[in-house]
Amino acid sequence: MIEFFVHHHNLIFKTLPEFFHNKWVIMIINLVFFYLLIKLSNFIIDKFANKIIEKKDDFEYKKQLITLKSIIKSIVDTIIIIFAVMFILNALGIDIRPILTAAGVLGVAVGFGAKRFFEDIITGLSLILEGQIRVGDYIEVSGHEGVVEKIDIKLIKLRDLKGRVHYIRNGMVDTVVNYTREFSYYVFDIGVSYDEDIENVVKVLRETDEEFRKSSESKDYVMEPLEILGVEKFDDSAVIVRARIKTLPIKQWEVGRAFNLAIKKKFDEKGIEIPFPQRTIHFVKDDASLNNNIN
Repeated sequence: MIEFFVHHHNLIFKTLPEFFHNKWVIMIINLVFFYLLIKLSNFIIDKFANKIIEKKDDFEYKKQLITLKSIIKSIVDTIIIIFAVMFILNALGIDIRPILTAAGVLGVAVGFGAKRFFEDIITGLSLILEGQIRVGDYIEVSGHEGVVEKIDIKLIKLRDLKGRVHYIRNGMVDTVVNYTREFSYYVFDIGVSYDEDIENVVKVLRETDEEFRKSSESKDYVMEPLEILGVEKFDDSAVIVRARIKTLPIKQWEVGRAFNLAIKKKFDEKGIEIPFPQRTIHFVKDDASLNNNIN
């Protein structure tokens, strides 16, 4: 196929004026042509994909389409670059047929030792086709976590909370924890004093939740009322009440921070104590030692 395009490519340039027969001019024209071709193909893919994305209301489906768009652009760009290299080599007078033959032989030889490369591709295709990871998801994988900025058939690009970028080979992926699939939860462990009436604490939490869902700036991200799971454990200085709130994907931390502030204000208003760690020290008097010291 490549030889077919090269043949027709040469026919086109033979019909041009003498000036365009210079190999360096032809190389520059090829570079400009393929650069514009990449830009045009990306523009068409973006335009077509964005039209589909705009018509969909499902946030999860939109993330899947954005991911597929990125992969398609990557594949198309790679194909165009391969053709560009072939045309430029041909314009410089280099016979590409021996190169193609050598590349085929080399490919077979390298294939025996390219286990990691094929692992990356197979795992990448699995992750993409099954929709396990999409651009915009917050995930934990291979000991790293962050927002997925890019995923293709070779690697995953994550950006963490500190802005650091992690590049993870698909072949290294074993278990994926996706924090933003369809919906998210923020879990609260709320410590109150042992002197507090737990039933009253639960009542105040429900009041806080009702007010939060009516007036908070984050109310539109909350999907369901606060779910109070009950007394989780007894700490040294506090009784821990666990609750959770269901939110839109990747909004759990924003909602959680706002709700924590609302709890603090409501507890201050109601006089509910949020204890800090305390330690009681008992002094034991040793009468025998005391008498010896006196004597």
